[in-house]
Amino acid sequence: MNELNADDPSLLVIALDTNPSQSILKRKPNLLTNILNSISAFGNSHLMQKPQNKLAVIGCHHHTSKFLYPSTDKSLEVRQIDGQYEYFTLVEKSIKTNLADMITNAPKVASNNESMLAGCLAMALCYITRIKKSQPPGCNLNTRILVITGSEDSAHQYMTYMNVFFTAQKEKVVIDICALDNTLVLLQQGCDITGGQYLKVPQIEGLLEYLLWIFLPDPAIRSKLALPPPVKVDYRAACFCHRELIDIGFVCSVCLSIFCKFSPICTTCSTVFKVPVPLKPKKKKIKT
Repeated sequence: MNELNADDPSLLVIALDTNPSQSILKRKPNLLTNILNSISAFGNSHLMQKPQNKLAVIGCHHHTSKFLYPSTDKSLEVRQIDGQYEYFTLVEKSIKTNLADMITNAPKVASNNESMLAGCLAMALCYITRIKKSQPPGCNLNTRILVITGSEDSAHQYMTYMNVFFTAQKEKVVIDICALDNTLVLLQQGCDITGGQYLKVPQIEGLLEYLLWIFLPDPAIRSKLALPPPVKVDYRAACFCHRELIDIGFVCSVCLSIFCKFSPICTTCSTVFKVPVPLKPKKKKIKT
């Protein structure tokens, strides 16, 4: 497979976490509007770099993930606003209209639900694969995913995350992470595995500036820029029984599931293990 080339067009897929259960959205309910404006400006800046560049935005909620752009709704009426290019207006209007529709139709839940972020990343990889196959022969396409989220780590989605990370690594898809509120250990691992950039935004008010500075340049030219140093990645695994990060655990020899305590039966693949029996110490013979 060809290496990344800065002259090749780029496909950027933005995975936006819109779950209202995020603590940062609870503290600042109006923050989502500012985030959408920043993402629209950032996406249009990506399209403006090269005429062949492509963009997709996926909204991730607590019940589903949906494409916000490109939109499947052909009835969107686009008019020029204050001299803005119609294509850029379409991007901004599609994102806001489809997100409003997804939030309005979201089922109400009594408790806080996790964002379906791992499934959203899998959807992004499927879309990237489809776009790659539709390219004419000899056309190389740089592909990357940018995750923007204020949620916490979800150990319940550990296996899905790992499958996505190693698939992205195999397909040369770079995963960038923009954390708005919490330090994300699992996503740091995916960022390191795929060669992406991780950033925990110091000030949410300057989100657009951080997006343009850190994530707008293609990965092929990032080594020539003065970017923040890479963070130290915590590669601890999450156990399958309690979904907590552990330092030492037990691994199933068949399906590689990880447990924090020994279990005679693997709860993932139902493999039965022999229970280790402690050996009795041998009695020393007394010399006469």
